[in-house]
Amino acid sequence: MRSIDPFSMSVKDNYKFLIGSIIPRPIAFVTTMSKDGVLNGAPFSYFNIVSANPPMISLSIQRSMGKQKDTARNIIESKEFVVHIVDEQNVEKVNQTAASLPPDQSEIELAKFTTADSVKVSVPGVKEAKIRMECILEQSLELGGGDSPACDLIIGKVVQFHVENDIYENERIDPRGLAAVSRLAGNDYAKIGEIFEIERPK
Repeated sequence: MRSIDPFSMSVKDNYKFLIGSIIPRPIAFVTTMSKDGVLNGAPFSYFNIVSANPPMISLSIQRSMGKQKDTARNIIESKEFVVHIVDEQNVEKVNQTAASLPPDQSEIELAKFTTADSVKVSVPGVKEAKIRMECILEQSLELGGGDSPACDLIIGKVVQFHVENDIYENERIDPRGLAAVSRLAGNDYAKIGEIFEIERPK
């Protein structure tokens, strides 16, 4: 087994090592609203659960050349956003939103998503997702980097869940019905695949 010092590698090599090792990663499709009223949408695979009490999720939004991305800036300014689970049916549309657009253009319009009104936040979601979560900003942290931060770590508190009826029964979500996809490295994604059960020790 090779032993590698991350500080001996370039940022690019560390990035490749991490995204190739930490797999599969769930994908959040996040909608936000700019202060000029432009609805932004972007996917992020540095995404996970933080807490169930209260329900909180995390997003790590990498900066580009030290510049804050529209999603992070919008969340920090408006304190609101909507997280959608990316699935087999919407992944192609979500992928279109990864294009680099100027802040005054909407990725939602580009990908021809259908907007869905939210209940507790002012930011709309999209109807093409089977699960979406309305969130308010709990905390944001600037992390990493040298002279300037490398990422914005966003902690969001979920204030409303939306789930498609067909995949929700007895307070359980059907993983096959959800058909979530995950991110690997490069251009690779993965489906749920085989599901197996291991009983937890008592």
